[in-house]
Amino acid sequence: MTVYVVLVLLVVAERFAELAVARRNGAWSRARGGLEHGAGHYPVMVALHTALLAGCLVEPWAADRPFLPLLGWPALALVLAAQGLRWWCIATLGRRWHTRVLIVPGLPLVASGPYRFLRHPNYLAVVVEGAALPLVHSAWVTALGFSVLNAALLSVRIRCEDDALASARAVAAAGAAP
Repeated sequence: MTVYVVLVLLVVAERFAELAVARRNGAWSRARGGLEHGAGHYPVMVALHTALLAGCLVEPWAADRPFLPLLGWPALALVLAAQGLRWWCIATLGRRWHTRVLIVPGLPLVASGPYRFLRHPNYLAVVVEGAALPLVHSAWVTALGFSVLNAALLSVRIRCEDDALASARAVAAAGAAP
């Protein structure tokens, strides 16, 4: 269990690194006229992701969940792959990457990196990690609970992001029209 606790704490540290990047990128975006969309769902997202990490620590301890190698090792591989995908997204978007939906008017959509293959690759990383991290140490209640709640949240988040991007494209197209 100690190794698993270290893994979860490393993910917590990674989240703080993400927040530092997001804060810096948010300042850059706002300085260029970036507007936030869907701020109302952001606290729910923070609470859900915090609950995921807490559940990863509490459930295996409280329910005396064992490490099951046939489940734990593949789950760990998925967690690592999700981290790689997440940071590929962050690197590809550069200063445009945020934990919030912040749209800078006039910037074209990014169509490189993982965005060549998927519209929302970062959310794939979230889905995979949210299911796999708890399963590294058999925390199946946490994995299931997060996955169900995250599906509902992502339906709101993706719609918000798509609407914000469509609106920005429409404004840019109207400004470019003769």
